[in-house]
Amino acid sequence: HITPEKFYVEACDNGADDVLAIDRVSTEVTLTVKKDVPPSAVTRPIYGILGTIRLVAGTYLIVITKKKKVGEIFSHAIWKATDFDILSYKKTMLHLTDIQLQDNKVFLSMLNHVLSVDGFYFSTTYDLTHTLQRLANTSPEFQEMSLLER
Repeated sequence: HITPEKFYVEACDNGADDVLAIDRVSTEVTLTVKKDVPPSAVTRPIYGILGTIRLVAGTYLIVITKKKKVGEIFSHAIWKATDFDILSYKKTMLHLTDIQLQDNKVFLSMLNHVLSVDGFYFSTTYDLTHTLQRLANTSPEFQEMSLLER
């Protein structure tokens, strides 16, 4: 969900009420609930957040807008991110000079080129950041941690 003040990322899991709120001015990230999302928010589906990047015009949020299932590991789906959106935290570019606008445009073009290269894979249930050998040698406590905590 997008409002002029915040980005809201709502989990699509059954029973999930948590919503990630990202302030577009302070860039502060907080956890809130669905009822806090204004009804006026523009809503669209995404499949994940790749991250943020700071360019000349300010901070941008990079989100995954399309995915393709490429396989499974131990019954865990592995996805390939196939399309992205780069969302500006700033509502306007009026604070930039013509040269800064041109530089920002070049950097966005470079970023879009990098995102168009194959190789962005993810799983919502399996740890792709560690090798199978490393996972086999970790403690039970590590195995029980959420992917976020790892």
